[in-house]
Amino acid sequence: MAIDQNEFKKEQKRVDKVVEVIEYKENKLVESTGGLKEDIIDIRKRFWEDVTVNVDEPDDIVESHATIKQQAEMLAERERSHKHYHKELKTLDRLKQNPYFGRIDFKEASEQEIEQVYLGIASLMDETNESFLIYDWRAPISSLYYDYTPGPAQYETPEETVKGNMELKRQFIIRNSQIKSVFDTGVTIGDELLQEVLGNRSDTHMKSIVATIQKEQNKIIRDDSSRLLVVQGVAGSGKTSAALQRVAYLLYRYRQTLNANNILLFSPNPLFNSYVASVLPELGEENMEQKTFQQYLEAELSPAFTVEDPFNQIEYTLSGREEEHYQIRMASIHLKSSLKFKRIMDDYIQQLGLKGMIFRNIKFRGKRLVTAQAIHDFFYSLDASQSITFRMEQVEAWILKELKKFERQERKKVWVNEAINLLDKGDYLEVDQAIEAKDGFHEDSFDDIEQEEARLSRLVVHRHFKPLYKKVKQLKFINIQAIYMALFKETFSSKPRRWKEIAQATINQLSQHQIYYEDATPYLYLKGKIEGRYQNTAIRHVFLDEAQDYSPFQIALLKEFFPKSKMTVLGDFNQAIYPHTENLTDLLADDVYDVEAQERIVLTRSYRSTYEITEFTKPIVEGNEEIIPFNRHGEKPTLTLVNDELGHREKLAKTIKALQEKGHETIAVICKTAKESDAAYDALSKAFDVRLVTKKTSTFEKGILVLPSYLAKGIEFDAVLIYNASKDIYTQASEAKLLYTACTRAMHELHLFSIGEKSSLLEKVPSELYTVLK
Repeated sequence: MAIDQNEFKKEQKRVDKVVEVIEYKENKLVESTGGLKEDIIDIRKRFWEDVTVNVDEPDDIVESHATIKQQAEMLAERERSHKHYHKELKTLDRLKQNPYFGRIDFKEASEQEIEQVYLGIASLMDETNESFLIYDWRAPISSLYYDYTPGPAQYETPEETVKGNMELKRQFIIRNSQIKSVFDTGVTIGDELLQEVLGNRSDTHMKSIVATIQKEQNKIIRDDSSRLLVVQGVAGSGKTSAALQRVAYLLYRYRQTLNANNILLFSPNPLFNSYVASVLPELGEENMEQKTFQQYLEAELSPAFTVEDPFNQIEYTLSGREEEHYQIRMASIHLKSSLKFKRIMDDYIQQLGLKGMIFRNIKFRGKRLVTAQAIHDFFYSLDASQSITFRMEQVEAWILKELKKFERQERKKVWVNEAINLLDKGDYLEVDQAIEAKDGFHEDSFDDIEQEEARLSRLVVHRHFKPLYKKVKQLKFINIQAIYMALFKETFSSKPRRWKEIAQATINQLSQHQIYYEDATPYLYLKGKIEGRYQNTAIRHVFLDEAQDYSPFQIALLKEFFPKSKMTVLGDFNQAIYPHTENLTDLLADDVYDVEAQERIVLTRSYRSTYEITEFTKPIVEGNEEIIPFNRHGEKPTLTLVNDELGHREKLAKTIKALQEKGHETIAVICKTAKESDAAYDALSKAFDVRLVTKKTSTFEKGILVLPSYLAKGIEFDAVLIYNASKDIYTQASEAKLLYTACTRAMHELHLFSIGEKSSLLEKVPSELYTVLK
């Protein structure tokens, strides 16, 4: 409900007053930062002038070190202050453009006065720093705005539950310090505000949703107690946005004990990282680490292996059906992605504690110093009741001790004298200084030369042994590859389907130092269980976006490797497009997580697409009846039928030109595979400035983008063109989710093209929901 003109003027007057305070604070900060900057420059220039370095006496060395430390700490403190002030300036600048988006009038049950609470992206106090002009959207009292309508309401603080009555709920749209619209509402977030925000064009970065957070999204954001938070959200339900706001909330709520380095987001592809990169900085927070699961695997398994990525895997499963070993590969993917295979691995690892461990010889100059058999015998001589990783630590210590013996013996070898003759002057100087520091050269001593030769021998031999010590400390003496391959020579009482063929294919691949994507997780799991060095206890929160693309084994591995972390898992089973997820029936399945203290939230309302697009996409995948489209209307999707490639290109070009004329800035031509994307790019680049998106693309830009369906995950576009939705392209029932995912990327317009007859996957869509063009 719009407010009257007098009330509007009063609200604008308050905005003007708030802007004055912001400008006052900006000026004060500019004065402070200017002086700080000059201090930093001055300290850097005079750093060594103010430090007297004297190494003649031990006391002087200590004094010099203390002086350097004092200067460094002073410089670091000034730089921290400058960084803090600079961050505050950026926040103030954002507030000046859009000071706040909401107001609630709240009367506590125990108070007589009504408190007016204005909500924005950050808190702001008056000139005297005595009262709040704006409350941070993450503050406890701000949850009233998201969770309640006018009437009885309450909010939680760390100490208590505050109860009372919400007298008023008001929403603002402010641009460049001017109120564009303001209205009172009796619902959580008014449709007017949502229409304004959701009706805008898509951008190259995801926007903050703090002004439009819904009650169910607020529950995701402010969940403090769950060890595991699972969010099953339909396409366009705002689950990713809510997750990012959740990160911002956690950094605010636990700012004394938590920072961005303690949070890790696993994202679907590098392009997505670029797309969401601005959300946290927009809220005044540092970005947490973002990586794909593939990057995580490669960091641990390269360069020993070339690790297949999930995009190559899905390309194979979509295009390789005619290949001889296709069914074997599919059986391998389904097996190795399952918790059944994890149980097989756990049984195998338990067996390795008793027998079957395989080691490498440790060689030096072609000679075996410590044999694999000797390491094997020592390992199994240790107490079998101790863990494998604990015993490996003992093995490591034993090998290092043995190498020390061999190092001493090696100093007398002929090759050492030859190596000494090749040393440079610096090495001789280093040895002379060491002798001088210890005993010094004496005129009446007869063993100076012998001392020097002995030290040079030690220097040479130690340099040659140093790489061996490093490899031993890295546990390179364990032959993980051979141990993993040995698993596939095992026989089972309950043998998995096609085990013999799967085993042979796996061994062949590993022998070439290449590892299938479905093998990477169990291989890393085995490596971690044996070496015990992969647990990351510094990460306190793991966010798993597009979680439906993770196999149960992958999720189990993440739980194991981040043992101190809470997990936020977000996904949509209707977008589970990868072959290793085909056996999953539900993102919320109990056996996938097996974690106590968990919260499960289902989001069924879709906000991204227009009503018409949402209604069109719902029937493509079974079980979508519960999706509730937001009431934002647009044009019906279209299906253009063409007879040949020439007609296809002409219709595509005509549609793209029309979309550009309407002002759409992000237009995606979504293909099924990378191969089809290459063909589409070649066809369109002759007439348009087109960008081809591949698995290596790391930045999201405006314009016409051509990309395969699986790289569009998590991103939205003003308009989407499905390159070819014919029966010859989308042929399998299992590809329905792929087509659904591609179509649900569209915000305002969706256009499908078909060379020849349309895909049978579209038969389920009632004809009245789209327009057929020819």
